[in-house]
Amino acid sequence: MTQALSASGFDLTPLSEEEKQTRARSLSEEERRILLNQGTEPPFCGGLLDNKDDGTYHCKLCDLPLFTSSAKFESGTGWPSFYEPFDPQHIRELHDSSHGMVRVEIRCARCDSHQGHVFPDGPPPTGQRYCLNSASMVFKGQD
Repeated sequence: MTQALSASGFDLTPLSEEEKQTRARSLSEEERRILLNQGTEPPFCGGLLDNKDDGTYHCKLCDLPLFTSSAKFESGTGWPSFYEPFDPQHIRELHDSSHGMVRVEIRCARCDSHQGHVFPDGPPPTGQRYCLNSASMVFKGQD
């Protein structure tokens, strides 16, 4: 199989269903509910909401870097928020009309895990607010 690389040099080759399930075994029930079944954690409870350290936020299922601390901002919504992704190729956007509203869901481009939603009410320079579940990500600080 040919490897699909993003502009930033990361492997975007989709994971097989078997590989996803193998990786999901290490997740908690709540993490599986969010990542694999498009769940949402309650606001103001995620462990990464108040993180102010420098580093990168990775997909908890496949470890693809998704967002950087330099793009994180306080949105007041109760979920970690970012104004741009680490690499636009690392996320997929899907139309989401669940729960009686129209939104844009964001998923990891490599493993298709649910990360959160993006809204057009963020700060400059992009005007975007990528609203993420802490349970969907793992933070890796700078060395």
